[in-house]
Amino acid sequence: MTDGDARASRPANTVTDSTAPAATDEVINVGVVVAYTPETDSESLRRFVRRAVEDAESEMEHATGVEWRFHIEEPFRLSDDETRRPSDFLDEASLRMVEGPYDLVVVVTNAALTSRRRKAVPGLSSSVSRMAVVSVRRLTRTSRGRPSRDLDDETVRWNAATLVVHLLGHVLGADHDGGVMAPFRFDESRREVPSFGEKTESRLRRRANRLPGQEELVHGRLQRFAFHVRSALAHPRQVLLPLARNRAPLLPLSLPKLATAAVTPTLVLVFSAETWDVGVHMTSAVAGGFALVSVLAATVYLTLIQRLFFPRKEKRILTEQMAVVNVAVFLTVLAAVIGLFVMVGLLMLGIELFIFPQDLITNWPTLENPEVGFVDLLHTSAFISTVGVLTGSLAGGLESRTVVRHLALFSDRP
Repeated sequence: MTDGDARASRPANTVTDSTAPAATDEVINVGVVVAYTPETDSESLRRFVRRAVEDAESEMEHATGVEWRFHIEEPFRLSDDETRRPSDFLDEASLRMVEGPYDLVVVVTNAALTSRRRKAVPGLSSSVSRMAVVSVRRLTRTSRGRPSRDLDDETVRWNAATLVVHLLGHVLGADHDGGVMAPFRFDESRREVPSFGEKTESRLRRRANRLPGQEELVHGRLQRFAFHVRSALAHPRQVLLPLARNRAPLLPLSLPKLATAAVTPTLVLVFSAETWDVGVHMTSAVAGGFALVSVLAATVYLTLIQRLFFPRKEKRILTEQMAVVNVAVFLTVLAAVIGLFVMVGLLMLGIELFIFPQDLITNWPTLENPEVGFVDLLHTSAFISTVGVLTGSLAGGLESRTVVRHLALFSDRP
């Protein structure tokens, strides 16, 4: 029997409407959430989704050697038909994952979807949050002058199933490779789901058996903190991988309100004699300690005030997977704050070296020793930058928490 025959022989009867999934390590339970725009027939979209996951199920079971059960949740209506980022669905998806409980969540929507580079995409995934988002609009769109494809079109059906399998492969840690993991392109001639290939299947089997558990924690803040630490140490790859790819230290460049609130007061402080008094008389230990405490304080403030942690609606319930997601988000914000500190510090150092008159400081009587070396310039710029980071986090904040969540969790292409 060939691989195709083996996949075809598997009964597609484990796709169900939302029910309590079986709690067993031999089954991967997937919550399927349908998000439809106003004036959309949700039932037709739901039927399309059911068929797509049925087509995807046999290939996922064959590749991982584990039974997959897709549970179609009650659809929810979007407020408008505007373009979405996949991070816009995180709150709803995380709540469904906790309530399920589910091992993974797939969101299917007929709204347009964009990456963080604002490029329209058919779908994106997050191995950290174990979530995939599929946009039906990209699958039904055609070239200019041709009518849009219907959801019942066989071409749309098999491309949708292929996209679901492709994104679930990314969720389980597979990279772009051959077969179904080749970079997704809509194929008019596609009539089946391509296979993963032996090498990728071997990797998926190992990954499927190491999914973070669905342990729940209902305790105080100290216990929750310890639980986050244990979860991060148990799954370091999911925590560190986003930091390696998301360029979080450059995030302040995408948040002008935060950067402006940080830079504005520093331009006044750098020309203040009192600021130089403090900076020049600081030791390296004091300057470093002040910067460290301030960066951590700004990070904690931003994550809490912007409500970046999950799940938001069920505060008393915390799963291991949500703890991993929270740690990844926190470290992304921390890297962004460190990036802001470095950028402001370099700006201040540049002003001190190239713009600030070198002999001006000798005319300030408040200084006991007018000799100012390069280390003193570093201390002063670090002190000013630390103040800027604090004022930036307090006054500027984050314009959009979806930007941070998307950067921390989602890939930039299907």
